[in-house]
Amino acid sequence: MLRLAWRRLTSKYSRVQPERLVIAALRHTTPSYTNSGNTGKFFRHCTHRRHQQPPPNVRSTTFHFLRLSPFTSMASGGEGPPATPPRHTNRLAKERSPYLLQHAHNPVDWYPWGQEAFDKARNDDKPIFLSVGYSTCHWCHVMERESFEDEEIGKLLSDNFVCIKVDREERPDVDKVYMTFVQATSGGGGWPMSVWLTPDLRPFIGGTYFPPRDHGRRPGFKTVLTRIMQQWQHNRSNLESSGDRILEALKKGTAVVATPGESPPLAPDVAQRCFQQLAHSYEEEYGGFRDAPKFPTPVNLMFLMSFWSVNRSTSEGVEALQMALHTLRMMALGGIHDHVAQGFHRYSTDSSWHVPHFEKMLYDQAQLAIAYITAFQVSGEQVFAEVAKDILLYVSRDLSDKSGGFYSAEDADSFPTSGGSEKREGAFCVWTASEVRQLLADVAVGASGSANLADVFMHHYGVKEQGNVAPEQDPHGELQGQNVLIVRYSAELTAAHFGVSVETVNELLASARAKMAEARKVRPRPHLDTKMLASWNGLMLSAYARVGAALGDEALLERAAHAGHFLKEHLWDAERQTILRSCYRGDQMEVQQISPPISGFLDDYAFIICGLLDLYEATMQTEWLQWAEELQLRQDALFWDSAGGGYFCSDPSDSTVLLQLKEDQDGAEPSANSVSASSLLRLSQYTGRQEWLQRCQQLLAAFSDRLTNIPIALPEMVRALMAQHHMLKQIVICGQRESPDTKGLLEAVHSLFLPHRVLMLLDGSSDGFLRQRLPALSSMSQQGGVATAYVCQDFTCSLPVTEPQELRRLLLDGNVEMQR
Repeated sequence: MLRLAWRRLTSKYSRVQPERLVIAALRHTTPSYTNSGNTGKFFRHCTHRRHQQPPPNVRSTTFHFLRLSPFTSMASGGEGPPATPPRHTNRLAKERSPYLLQHAHNPVDWYPWGQEAFDKARNDDKPIFLSVGYSTCHWCHVMERESFEDEEIGKLLSDNFVCIKVDREERPDVDKVYMTFVQATSGGGGWPMSVWLTPDLRPFIGGTYFPPRDHGRRPGFKTVLTRIMQQWQHNRSNLESSGDRILEALKKGTAVVATPGESPPLAPDVAQRCFQQLAHSYEEEYGGFRDAPKFPTPVNLMFLMSFWSVNRSTSEGVEALQMALHTLRMMALGGIHDHVAQGFHRYSTDSSWHVPHFEKMLYDQAQLAIAYITAFQVSGEQVFAEVAKDILLYVSRDLSDKSGGFYSAEDADSFPTSGGSEKREGAFCVWTASEVRQLLADVAVGASGSANLADVFMHHYGVKEQGNVAPEQDPHGELQGQNVLIVRYSAELTAAHFGVSVETVNELLASARAKMAEARKVRPRPHLDTKMLASWNGLMLSAYARVGAALGDEALLERAAHAGHFLKEHLWDAERQTILRSCYRGDQMEVQQISPPISGFLDDYAFIICGLLDLYEATMQTEWLQWAEELQLRQDALFWDSAGGGYFCSDPSDSTVLLQLKEDQDGAEPSANSVSASSLLRLSQYTGRQEWLQRCQQLLAAFSDRLTNIPIALPEMVRALMAQHHMLKQIVICGQRESPDTKGLLEAVHSLFLPHRVLMLLDGSSDGFLRQRLPALSSMSQQGGVATAYVCQDFTCSLPVTEPQELRRLLLDGNVEMQR
């Protein structure tokens, strides 16, 4: 199947009576995503994550205020450069969020989410208009330009509503609540999200993007606002009561609880069903799942490789591995991969990974780096390691703050090199054939005929004189005549075509890419969201730690440690013992915080804890293990549902958050409950805390229905269920951390993909944390004065080994002889 794909690649939505008028206004909105099939997942154009369909008992209610159309491909738009000083300045100018600052000069009386806005709505008895988005969202830019910068619409909003603007990345708790409402009432959702609330924050109407003016039978935003105002004046009680009924249905329909004494479902059955569901949605030619738009979905790929690790001898296991590796290969070759300036774009608008949505997100880079390094550990193919390093090169160069933190995203839109007042999607990344020929005019030394560097490059990367983007992938004409680089031939075929060696063609292509990277530096850059989020920094911490450990790359490990110190210095309130959600880059490149700062949410704790565990295993420095234990205790105190099991996404004591949700989908980011399940298992092994093992089982039991029926929605949690079933092995290495023999044993462990293990080092100096909590370690020591490894399960251990290759064989052999 892989060879066939490679050859193919190289060869070229019952109305409620009182709201009838409003419904008519809301039925014709432009979508932000589409339903992607029987998994109950949605994709949006401004894509941060996929959303599940609401539970059946919620979807059966009669409050379908709007129905979204099918997905549309990427569209043009974006704000132009300010030619004169702004005419308006609102409260958002005092905020630090790049998204809120983008709206600071709208003729709208915006408030940030907070008590001032809530009091204003209650005192004036006005409905709230809540607009949620994020700084690199293409359709958010469009709605701002069309509606929020419009003087007439701005006055209509300001005079009749209390307008609140929310950065969904700063306040995921607010976003989750109202997105759940929008999905339940419309059958879909996305960003920008537009929701109308009562003064006590209860939603009654919701949608996504609205065009500014009526077009044919399609009402515009102004009409929608006017009709909502009329309904608020004449049918307010009905609006409020219908919204209340939906909210109560949502509270019941979104509950995730375990019945007393319930156990998690059987892991082998769940894993097999998850594999079958993924295989059913797999696209064989180019890899990935479903047709366009096609997303990387690292959670799926990591599950497939974990499934293979425990099913290596079965045809299903082999197929799972092939699906994962083939998808990773095709993505690396495609236009979703930035071949000039590294990193990966958000998703592909077509099935062949060619024309992307050009936004680059930090969380994608983190998860893909881990997926690629895992593929390297599994297959030994150096190309996967190179892609992992390529991703981290991009992050280190373009998404890194000198403090050690990581920025959130780069926009898809930027100003064209040729000038113009409007941004275009992909302008920073695409090339005309004439640009390539001008930049790469040098002779290709050694190539047959009179071929120059441009000839080799254009052949290899599919550059065409008329552009290589099909019209259906460019509905707004932004990419006409442009080329999105995609590897069309292997290095061997390109070398044969030009009569040179593979080594020579690789040198020529590297030289060409370097020249184009220099040329790209002078282009107008896309907007950079310099907000630093705790959760996404936790994901990237894991990436640097795991890639650095697998490759033995000290520079990557130092960068990982720098990120760990950043999190502790800037996003940890030691006095309040609280993770902070975000911090920001100041005008002088300093790290700034808002007052009061936003307290962290579940995913902030969960992703940082996982990152700290990965950092410990990569560096063997127990300070990271100690902090992980401390944070897990705080996470339990803040978010654990002692009645139903599992963790709430936000603090249950926050009265402004109307729904207490437990996210039940691994989407563009893994669910924090999924990550927490794995971390609880790992921490129970490091600390001897049996209550964390029991808590993991309660968590998995709470999600039992989802795992049993739709495991494809939670592949990361299925991995945790598998680890809980197979039990984690303890790999204990006794030796001095910096000695060559100890390093050799550690390298042997890091060279392998072992999803069901924990790694410990006893070096006599910094292992007090472990020995104090795990009495069984007292019997382990070096043998014959050299570094020694023990492979244990529940601290029943194999015979000690001292040679790296012997340790590798022991770890790969599931039938080792154990002794006390």
